[in-house]
This record gives sequence, structure tokens and C-alpha cells, in this order.
Amino acid sequence: MIKIRKAEARGHFDFGWLNTYHTFSFGDYYDPSHMAFRSLRAINEDVVATGRGFPTHGHRDMEIITYIINGALEHRDSMGSGSIIRRGDAQRMSAGTGVRHSESNPSRDDPVHLLQIWIMPEREGQQPEYEEKKFPDEEKRNRLRLIVSPDGEDGAVRIHQDAKIYATVLDQGKSVNHQVGTGRHAWVQVAAGAVKINGSQLKHGDGAAISEEDQIKITAGEPSEVLLFDLA
Repeated sequence: MIKIRKAEARGHFDFGWLNTYHTFSFGDYYDPSHMAFRSLRAINEDVVATGRGFPTHGHRDMEIITYIINGALEHRDSMGSGSIIRRGDAQRMSAGTGVRHSESNPSRDDPVHLLQIWIMPEREGQQPEYEEKKFPDEEKRNRLRLIVSPDGEDGAVRIHQDAKIYATVLDQGKSVNHQVGTGRHAWVQVAAGAVKINGSQLKHGDGAAISEEDQIKITAGEPSEVLLFDLA
């Protein structure tokens, strides 16, 4: 069973410095029929203007993953972490008992385009942690590259939940396949381009909740970038 979440149905706010789309209820956007999918709590597609960003604010008990599509994002937090992440980078911040951080676009020339993903942790009250890894396009080209997992296998960033995230950059006409384990579910999010998921058409910004399917086949109708979430 595949249930498509169309891009235009997402929550949307344009604050001038931030153009943001919310796949699930988030902040001032509330939709009781789209609160979460399994442990996946948020997928926010953000475009942040040059020299602007999110001032210091707090989080707790959430696994927060930032995936850069284009541009650069500067991160600073109360754990002492500070870095600039760029296209292909995946950043993980486990908020745990509480952390404060800021995020901003350091560029004077280009906006930053990113996905911010929230996954609910397996348990609350854990020690805050920070991690980032680089996953070049070459590692994702026409294959599913594991970028997030509970045990950090294959060089993925590690989260405190039984969930995995794969990324792929597909050339036109190319396909990737994913075997869904017994009792597991999947979410597919199109970061760029247009694809078919088991025959269903999705475009940039669309997502799909997938249950009771043994296999997932993703075929690109044009050059595309896709994230696949494998969820308990």
C-alpha cells in the first residue's frame, strides 16, 4: 500500500528569509491527519536566504538530521560543536536531555536548500550527541547509499532509533530497488526531480508512506535525488 503526500498539500510558510514546507505537523502548521509516520516526526524542506538563519533555540529528546541539497549551513551548539556543512553532508544531533543550537547560511551569494528531519528516539533522557559525515554524489549515483542507521554501519551517522535512511542520486531512466523487511515500513521523499515508486508517480517535494510492500522500486523519469526511510 502506497499513500502519496503531495508537495502542494504540505504546510507552507514564506518569511522572506525562510521559505519552508512541512510534510508533517510542525510549529504553527497543524494537521491531525499528518502528525508523523512511524518514528518519523518531521521532514521540513527549507530554503534559507543569504546571511540569515535560525537564532539559538533549544531541543530535547529528538534525533535531528540535516541533509544539505545545495549551499552551506553553519551550525553551533551548546555541546561546543561548530561546523559548516555542505551539499552531500548529513548531520545528526541527538538532543537527548537538552541542547541549544543555532543554524545560519554563511554565504553572501547563495541560499541554502536543505531537509531537516526529526526522528523520535527509542527512549528519552539520553546524553546529547553531535555527528556529521560526508556522502559524495559518486557514492549515491544510481544506488541506495545508507547515510543514517542505529549502529552506524557502512559509515552512516548513528541515531538512537530502529530506523535507517538511504539516499540516491539517479540518472534519467535508472532504477534502484529496496527490500522491505517483514513488519517494516518505508517513507520515500523526493528531494529533486521526478520518479516512479512501484508505478506511482512522484515529483519534487512529494512523499510516500509505504506499508505491506515487499519491494520498493524507484525509477527516475529525469535526474533525481531521493531519500528512503526504512522504519520499524
